Amino acid sequence: MENRGPEGDLDTLHAFRRVPRTGVIYVSTEADARGYRRGDAAWSNLGQGQPESDALPGAPERVGDVAIDPNDHEYAPVPGLWDLRAAVADLYNRLYRRGLPSQYSAENVAISGGGRAALTRAVASLGNVNLGHFLPDYTAYEELLDIFRLVTPIPILLSREQGYRFTPEDLRREVLGRGLGALLLSNPSNPMGKVLSGDALAGWVAAGRELGCALLMDEFYAQYVWTLGTGEPGPSVSAARYVEDVDRDPVVLFDGLTKNWRYPGWRVTWTVGPKRVIEAVSSAGSFLDGGGSKPLQRAAIPLLDADYFAAEGTAVRQAFGPKRDLILERAARMGMKVDGAPEGTFYVFVSLRELPDALADGMAFFRAALDQKVVCVPGVFFDVNPGRRRSQHLSRFRQHVRLSFGPPIEEVSRGLDRLELMIKHAR
Repeated sequence: MENRGPEGDLDTLHAFRRVPRTGVIYVSTEADARGYRRGDAAWSNLGQGQPESDALPGAPERVGDVAIDPNDHEYAPVPGLWDLRAAVADLYNRLYRRGLPSQYSAENVAISGGGRAALTRAVASLGNVNLGHFLPDYTAYEELLDIFRLVTPIPILLSREQGYRFTPEDLRREVLGRGLGALLLSNPSNPMGKVLSGDALAGWVAAGRELGCALLMDEFYAQYVWTLGTGEPGPSVSAARYVEDVDRDPVVLFDGLTKNWRYPGWRVTWTVGPKRVIEAVSSAGSFLDGGGSKPLQRAAIPLLDADYFAAEGTAVRQAFGPKRDLILERAARMGMKVDGAPEGTFYVFVSLRELPDALADGMAFFRAALDQKVVCVPGVFFDVNPGRRRSQHLSRFRQHVRLSFGPPIEEVSRGLDRLELMIKHAR
C-alpha cells in the first residue's frame, strides 16, 4: 500500500519518523518563533538549562582563547585524549578518594562531546535489562530510553507526600521487585533539586554493589549544592566517594565542563566507571559519535586542577545562592507552591495549582509567559515517558513549571516582575 502525506500526495519521506524535541529544545523553539534572541534585554529566559557563563567574583579567570596544536587538526581518540582522561581521574581521586586503596586511572575515564553523548553511549552499552528511571527527572532521558530496544524502561514514581525522597531501602525493593539491572538518575536531581549525600548516597552505592544493579548517575550539577541536610551550604557531591572497588562496583558517573565549570559551549564531558564499562562506552562512541573536539579537550586539561574546581564551586554558590533565594521568595508571593526548596541545581520546580484557572496548567502558563517575553519549562516534560506509553493528560506534573536561576540575577528579577504582573492581571 502506498504511503500518502497529509494532502494525499505520495509521501517520499515515509522512511523517517517524527523525532520529538526534548523539553528545553521545544521551549526554545517556541520562544525563537516569538522573536526570542539570546542576550536580548527585552526577554528573560527562566527556562534555560545552562548557567551564566561570564566572569563571577572570586572565580578563576575565564578562558578567552584556545591555542590549536597542528596535531589538533586530526581526530581525537574516541575515548578521549589520554592526558585529559588522567586529569579527570586525578581530580576524582583528590576530591573523593583520598586514602582509599582503590583509585581511578585514565582507563576509568572516557571523554565525550557533550552530556547527551555520554549518556547515549552508556545506554547503548547496556544489555537486555530493565532500566529504572524516576518521575520527574531530566527531560532528555525520554527519547534516550526509547531508542535502544534492548533496554526496557521502568518508571519509578516519586511521592510528593514523602518529599520526593527515595531511600536505599526503597531502591532495594524496586531492584528486587521489578528486576532492575540498572538505574538512571540525576544527583542533584533535575528538576526537583533533591540531593543524595552522606549515608543515604553510601547506602545507594552499597545496594547497587550487593544487588548487581548498575547506577548510572548524572552528576552535572555536583557544584550546585545548597544544603546537605543540615541547612548549611554544601560542597560538591559524588557517588565516587562511596565506591569500594573502582573496577567492580557498578557505579558509572557522568559530568563535564557544562555546568560545574560553566563552559556549556565546549561540549567536553566524561564518563567515570569500571574499566570494562569504559571500554564498552568507548566502543559505542566509535559508531555513535566518533569522539569529541581535540583542541577543546587539550584546553580543558588545566581546568581539571582541584584548586581551580574548588574556587569555581565557591564562586558559583556565592553567586547563585541569592538567585535561588530570590525565586523562592517571589514565587511564594505570587501564589506558587514549592514542594521543598531545592537543595541543589539552579532550578525551582513550582506548582501552579493555586493560581487562576487560566494559568493553573503548565502549558497554558508557558504560553502566557511567552506573551510577556518570559521563558519557562512546563512540568509535563519532566514526566519522562519513553514511547509515550502513558497519557500526558494524567501527568502529575501538568500543573507545574520549572523556573531557572541560571541567568544573571538582573534577568531573573526582570522575568519574575513580568510573571507577577501576568498573574496579577489574571486575578
